[in-house]
Amino acid sequence: MSESVTQRMLAVAASGTSGLRTIRRPSTEIAPAFDLAYVRTGPRGRIPAVVIPGGPGLGSVLPYRGMRRWAARGGLDLIMVEHRGLGLSRTDVAGADLPFSAMRVEAVIDDIAAVLDQEGIHQAVIAGSSYGSYLASGFGARHGDRVAGMLLDSALQSTADRWIERRALRELFWDARTPLARHVRRLVQAGEDERRLLDIVRAAYELGGSELTLPLLEQRVRGRRSLVWTALGAYATRDASIARIPGIYDFDIAGAIGFRELHYGAPLDGLPFDPALTYAPSAGSFPPFEGEPFDLPALTPSFPWPLIALSGTRDLRTPSDIARRTAQTAQRGMFLSIENGHSALDTHPAAMLNVVRRLAEGRHETLPGVQSALDTLPKRGLSAGLPRYLNRLLSYEIRMTDRATR
Repeated sequence: MSESVTQRMLAVAASGTSGLRTIRRPSTEIAPAFDLAYVRTGPRGRIPAVVIPGGPGLGSVLPYRGMRRWAARGGLDLIMVEHRGLGLSRTDVAGADLPFSAMRVEAVIDDIAAVLDQEGIHQAVIAGSSYGSYLASGFGARHGDRVAGMLLDSALQSTADRWIERRALRELFWDARTPLARHVRRLVQAGEDERRLLDIVRAAYELGGSELTLPLLEQRVRGRRSLVWTALGAYATRDASIARIPGIYDFDIAGAIGFRELHYGAPLDGLPFDPALTYAPSAGSFPPFEGEPFDLPALTPSFPWPLIALSGTRDLRTPSDIARRTAQTAQRGMFLSIENGHSALDTHPAAMLNVVRRLAEGRHETLPGVQSALDTLPKRGLSAGLPRYLNRLLSYEIRMTDRATR
């Protein structure tokens, strides 16, 4: 299918999206002119909120329509910007894909500022998830006068934090004297592809904890085929097979930021279960690492606004130690922990939206008193229903295979 046809189909799919708008971004030294898409929904409030998804590569317009409806019902004035190089912001005014040169963190941040200008908004709550949290903090560094409050969901703050990710993964899945780690070591010794194994068990644990991961590994150790294993591989693997799902996940262009500025292609450290394995197959398709655009850990102490660092207890990609450090070093920082995996925006958006709403209403100081209540909110979102379905399917598979072996 040609690119022009794909873009026309995306435009049709998005045509009924409430609050969809565009802004013309002028040509610069790094990018041709293009139309940047964004969405603004909900009642106009005193302080609106900008929500930035992860990636780079996750779309804003199509994937989060349901979440925006919930936010609007809760009275939240919400803006989401379609990241340059993906979805409805993928092509220039002539219809050609934006080049890698256009993919820079500072340019993406300035796109957000341009949307605020067009909407006549001086200040907003800036909320980012995972990679989006890096953009949120970077927005604070570059446009600090525009920030009324900040939420960092699954905080990604520095490429130097990869050792924290490595430590968390290895402590749980390699070094521990637990059934989880024993099964992982046994599978690696038996020749299981380590990169795929890492991606699958990390996703399983983040989504469903040991209750999902342990029986899944037991099935694999016994040599039993599993649709759950296959589904998690499709969900979690980051290689050429998932470089682009138009309008939903467009990594093939925006991924240049991940490699050039956030070191997604970091070299392996030579030890088992290295998270650098995840993006290793794609490294040759993107520019090499040049350096980070910001030193966010050094800049965070200068942030004067309320800053909430929200972390899931099972987050293995941006472990809680990062969020806790960020909150401790901010002038008005607060650390919140919920029973969850990575990215509340995608796996527990009701919790994230409650935090955003309290920031927008100036009630963020009440958050410690409702932290436990956030866990009881219904889980809805892009990935929120996966644990329930995967657990049911895995239970069915185990029953069927046990019955067949009797």
